[in-house]
Amino acid sequence: MSLPSGSGFKPGAYSQMQDPFYAKKKQKKGRTRLLEADALIDSSLYDFFASLSDNYTSVQDFMDRFRVTGIRRFFVEMVSDGLSFLAIGLVLMTALALPAFDVTASGEINKAEDYAIIFLDRYGNEIGRRGIRADDSVTLDQIPEVLKQATLATEDQHFYEHFGIDIAGTLRALVTNASGDSSLQGGSSITQQLAKNLFLSSERTIERKIKEAFLSIWLETHYTKDEILKLYFDRAYMGGGNFGVTAAAEFYFGKSVKDVDLAESAMLAGLFKAPTRYAPHVDLAAARGRANVVLSRMVDAGYFTEGQVAVARRNPATPIDQSAQINSPNYFLDWVFEETKKIVAGRDDVGFIVRTTIDPTLQSYAEEAVTSIIRENGERYDVSQAAMVVAEPNGAVRAMVGGLDYGESQYNRAIVSARQPGSSFKPFVYATALEMLDLTPDSLITDRPVCIGNWCPQNYGHSYAGTVTILSAFSRSINTVPVTLSTKTGRQPIADMAHRLGISNDFPVTRSLPLGVVSVSVLDMTSAYSSFASGGYKTPGVGIIRITTLRGEPVFEHDLGAARERVLSEDVVANMNMMMRNVVTSGTGTRAKVEGVPAAGKTGTTSSYRDAWFCGFTGNYVAAVWFGNDDYHPMARVTGGALPAMTWQKFMAFAHSNIEIKPVFGVDFTPEPYKPVVETAEAGEEVVTRPPTLQPDAADKLEDLSALFRRAAIAASAQPQMRASFSPPAER
Repeated sequence: MSLPSGSGFKPGAYSQMQDPFYAKKKQKKGRTRLLEADALIDSSLYDFFASLSDNYTSVQDFMDRFRVTGIRRFFVEMVSDGLSFLAIGLVLMTALALPAFDVTASGEINKAEDYAIIFLDRYGNEIGRRGIRADDSVTLDQIPEVLKQATLATEDQHFYEHFGIDIAGTLRALVTNASGDSSLQGGSSITQQLAKNLFLSSERTIERKIKEAFLSIWLETHYTKDEILKLYFDRAYMGGGNFGVTAAAEFYFGKSVKDVDLAESAMLAGLFKAPTRYAPHVDLAAARGRANVVLSRMVDAGYFTEGQVAVARRNPATPIDQSAQINSPNYFLDWVFEETKKIVAGRDDVGFIVRTTIDPTLQSYAEEAVTSIIRENGERYDVSQAAMVVAEPNGAVRAMVGGLDYGESQYNRAIVSARQPGSSFKPFVYATALEMLDLTPDSLITDRPVCIGNWCPQNYGHSYAGTVTILSAFSRSINTVPVTLSTKTGRQPIADMAHRLGISNDFPVTRSLPLGVVSVSVLDMTSAYSSFASGGYKTPGVGIIRITTLRGEPVFEHDLGAARERVLSEDVVANMNMMMRNVVTSGTGTRAKVEGVPAAGKTGTTSSYRDAWFCGFTGNYVAAVWFGNDDYHPMARVTGGALPAMTWQKFMAFAHSNIEIKPVFGVDFTPEPYKPVVETAEAGEEVVTRPPTLQPDAADKLEDLSALFRRAAIAASAQPQMRASFSPPAER
């Protein structure tokens, strides 16, 4: 049989494939190739490691030339360890610096000079300014050399030598403070103070101090020393609502900062650390004493001799008369300034006139109530701070106290949601229960141990009252009852109720929510209680009525009488108001009782006595008062029914003098008919005395004028021929 041509099959190929010898030969050839590959790998690895060993030996021989022994080895080891710790420190510093540099990366600073804003009170009188008073119209070379020297000598003598942080000055200040010396030396350099003013808040925390240090270094690397000093002169708070030396010179001395002399420069430089305490229009003797210390510091720094400053000591600076000006409500102005900037954002105008809701007389009453109570009881009860917000039931904020001393701390404790309300949060719990469970103040409930999981709250006296009415449980501030109610209504509806009434910040809905373990602000608590005072309408706090440009063009207007959203039914409001009235008459808030006024409210005290509250209202005003310490350390058993209620009562007694007392919705209390207090004049006619909305000085002037007019009228009636020529006497 023959194969077709072109098949590619060679003669004899088939026979070779079938030959066993041929197959063994092929297998042997394959094994040989594998052995050759294995040998190649082995030899390559041997050569590689041999070469590596030779190179290591060469490197080792080279490094042996640097081997040290004896005492030199000790120093080498120290340097080596130092470099290691330096690397670790650099990594740690980078981690700490990132939050600070994030602040600069945002490009946002605490701008105070973007707008020129004039603030008016509810009557149209100027009460302060913000923005343009921190102007930079005066260059650094125009600022007198004596003012620069006074500032450097007082605030940062080594300003032109350090890198932003005066380490020696900081250590010296720590030693000085430890020894109890109250000199002018401080631990923060001018650059650190500027960093705080530009980028940070006034909150006293370790985190802020760390950011401040890194931001100081950032400022030093981005600005010259002269630029930093100029920014400091423009941005520092100088008391009296003034920011910067330019505004301060105009306010205190009625002249340009370019014209201040040595004595005036010393007084201005003394304001940087404590602007309110040493403001010359507040305490001239203290301001002059401080200026004397500044002059001594200038002598110590070598800028002047004792003989050269003697004239300034004998002829101290004399500020212009500020008696006609009302002290600015600075915490309130800071708040409405921020609100104004939100409203006018995006407009081309930079100058505005803002009509606010503030009442200067009520503001002075609120400040007096807070400061007097702390002055009399602060040391005894270990409490250093308080805040208060007063509003009308329509939401108009009439007074705001954000702390004890604005000059020492501009941190506004009235608007920051940072403290727990304790039992003053319970009205939101009871309002939810009345609304959802169809309860009334007379409904019965059992005060007994209650646990949610492993959490078992206790009453204040660690005892239980058994079966009580809702009214009694609320008035006595029993803790287990609102927790029991929360198990029936659910905790989320309680949180929703708080937000519905006026609490603006978010908070976690936890088991302890019914006992007020949330963070709130004094302003929000005032707004929430205003919902009860207004008869059930949502009433957020309002500080701005109208905004116009400097040319009078309208920008914004708020109608206090506009329709509002109803958030509570009349039945719930009436029952809640009656229950809060009972707190004042026979419950935990009896110290808040005001004779002749239907007052209602609720006390609040947090665990370990870190926060104490009284929030309440009358038919005329709503107010929330908080007491505590900035560092959260406990007070000496201060409850909401003690100092906060006393402060609230003191203010309300002032505020309700000689005004019409309005009723409270749902409270069975009929105020006495309004009868203005009168006094008998010499001629026998009756003259109405001043209402409480007048400042005492203004009232005295009006009464003097009234007496002059009466005498002139009597004289004119006795001599008819003089009537034609009679003209009222000028105000004195």
